[in-house]
Amino acid sequence: MSETTLDVRDVPPADRHSEIHDAFAALDSGEELVIVNDHEPKPLFYEMQAEVEGFDADGYAVEQRAADEYVARFPKL
Repeated sequence: MSETTLDVRDVPPADRHSEIHDAFAALDSGEELVIVNDHEPKPLFYEMQAEVEGFDADGYAVEQRAADEYVARFPKL
C-alpha cells in the first residue's frame, strides 16, 4: 500500500483539518494518509468517518510513539 505522510505538529490547529482533508482527497483508492500529530486525532477520525466518502474507518489505526507524537493511518477505499 502506498502512503503519504503529513506531519501537522507545526501547522496551526485551525488549519490542520483542511490540510488533512486536502491531502486525503489527493490520494488514489488503496492509498493511505499517515498523519503525525501532537495528540490522538480521535475527533478527526469521527469527522472523516461521518463526512468523507472513501475513508476506510475499519482500516484506521493510531500509535502513540511519544508524549507529543501520535501516528495515525487513514486508508482510502
